[in-house]
Amino acid sequence: MVILATTRPRHALALTLDDISKADATSALKSALEKGTLSAVGLLGSVDGFLGNEKVRIALPSNLQDAAQLIRTFGQGSKVDELVTAMNRGAEAAVPLAKDLLVRAVQNMSVGDAKGILGGGDTAATDFFASKTRNTLSIQFLPIVTRATERIGLAEKYNQVGGKAAEMGLIKKEDANIEQYVTAKALDGLFSMISEEEQKIRRNPAGYGSAIMTKVFGALR
Repeated sequence: MVILATTRPRHALALTLDDISKADATSALKSALEKGTLSAVGLLGSVDGFLGNEKVRIALPSNLQDAAQLIRTFGQGSKVDELVTAMNRGAEAAVPLAKDLLVRAVQNMSVGDAKGILGGGDTAATDFFASKTRNTLSIQFLPIVTRATERIGLAEKYNQVGGKAAEMGLIKKEDANIEQYVTAKALDGLFSMISEEEQKIRRNPAGYGSAIMTKVFGALR
């Protein structure tokens, strides 16, 4: 019996996704999403979460960089810096609002959704997450971002210039308003960080101390 057990082919011992129960698959995915969400919100929703992170730091739209440089030549560079800082501070203040909505999205996920996402690509869960929450989060983020940027006089000037630039087709319409632009970038950053966490969990589920995650994600390799 011992000899048979030790010589059994490895593929016969390995689990596949089909071997995982629907309950386990759903539990693992929800656990992964919750961990990824809390980590991303914690990283971004703090001082310098955006401003100090080059991966998600929000800069002025590329098509307005020349205008910003011109402002600097007239000795108003500090105003540009103030606006960029306010943009990122607005994003940092808004991100914590995402926590409850994201958790509810996890709780409302169906078994079929979970099974399909687990068999999808490395960011399938994050993509599903974004599709369920992005529009609502955009509405929630906008007032927070607006309060952070409206204190900077240059924000109003940005909107004036941005509106004209959009009319001329020089920039996208959604980039013409500073508040809407920052809100979109804040959400891009949030889902980018959740995506990074999802990929880490898929690569090394054991590192997160969850037996069920190790079992399920290990079957995907």
